Amino acid sequence: MNAVPLDAPMLWALGAAVAYGASDFIGGVTSRVEKVWAVAATGQAAATAATLPFVVATWTVTPAADVGWAVLAGIGAGAGNVLIYHGLATGRVMTVAPLAAVASTTLPVMTDIIGGRQLSHTLAAGVAVALAAGWLVSGGGARANGRSDRKVVAIGLLAGAGFGTQFAALGQIPAGSGLAPLGISQLASVVLIIAIARACRVHPVPRRGRTALAAISAGLFAGIATLLFQVSAQAGSLTVAVVLTSLYPAVTVTLGAALLRERATGVQTIGLALAAASILLVRLG
Repeated sequence: MNAVPLDAPMLWALGAAVAYGASDFIGGVTSRVEKVWAVAATGQAAATAATLPFVVATWTVTPAADVGWAVLAGIGAGAGNVLIYHGLATGRVMTVAPLAAVASTTLPVMTDIIGGRQLSHTLAAGVAVALAAGWLVSGGGARANGRSDRKVVAIGLLAGAGFGTQFAALGQIPAGSGLAPLGISQLASVVLIIAIARACRVHPVPRRGRTALAAISAGLFAGIATLLFQVSAQAGSLTVAVVLTSLYPAVTVTLGAALLRERATGVQTIGLALAAASILLVRLG
């Protein structure tokens, strides 16, 4: 049986998943010893700096409508980052990120369908399997202390709504606009985080050099991930880009197992296997 090759947009989306997974892991662990606002603000500033050369290289006049979508994407990204770092800071690395991924997939896919895209049966199956994979990697709704941790579930889902807004908004920006809207989006997220942090009287700068470097690293990975997602969505399909990018919790869970020695349960292992299967289904669709 011949292997099914991955096209460029799929590879870019998978690269985005790897980078987002690394970003969430680093940012989440750093948020355990540093203020969430400081980690998010520093990280998003680093993400903006990381994408700046690409923005300059593809600079073109950006229509007002695309600026609006970019600002909306920035608001979603800013809210999503603060929420997911807050959730990951509680120590539940293997729960919050997958729940956020499930939520972040739904809105962009629905946007793509409303926009007129018809999903093949295979691609629809790939979407369903990816959603199931995200849920299983999160532990399949495991209970904490004998009861459902509603706060963790709420944080994960709200973070996913923020990222879903970011993905859906970026997906509305055509390739002809270049990457300037991406730079606007990143800048808008920084402004939002700092403004809210100052309103809450929280200093949005890390207190220690080591945590500042970690936050910058998380931001650099996030900036690369968003860049890869944007290129993938513009060159291919928003649905495919979102579904494959949403597999990033598999990376977060793997890093947690390798570096924090957190054990994946049997349910999570099944989820990782389904994540691999969803990639094949999306490619065939």
